Amino acid sequence: MANLVTTEANAILNASSGQAAYTAVTTPVKVALVTATGTATAPGTEVAGGSYARQTITFAASAGGSISSNVALTYPNMPACTVTGVDEWDSAGTPVRRWFGALSASKTVNAGDTFSIASGSYTKTLS
Repeated sequence: MANLVTTEANAILNASSGQAAYTAVTTPVKVALVTATGTATAPGTEVAGGSYARQTITFAASAGGSISSNVALTYPNMPACTVTGVDEWDSAGTPVRRWFGALSASKTVNAGDTFSIASGSYTKTLS
């Protein structure tokens, strides 16, 4: 589901090549829903309205170059919209977007609906 943004990819490459220290994520990590999926260099268009708010995500231990969420992400009382993907942000004073991705299928929600991503369904992979 998730892809590295260019800034994060460069930070990992520089750290793993001994060129710079890696700056760890400021927790908690938050997942934003988007109605237009971002790219490696630009964030998506974040959902706005209703009771929408970014949700905190945590992960199980990584294995085989992959890591998955260990908590369901639940967004209650959504505005009417079509969710196409996610942006993952840290909680620094000025939040840093680190991952992004499209949903396997866009999801149209009505005003007041709850949108959920099941535990274990949000996955990040490095290979």
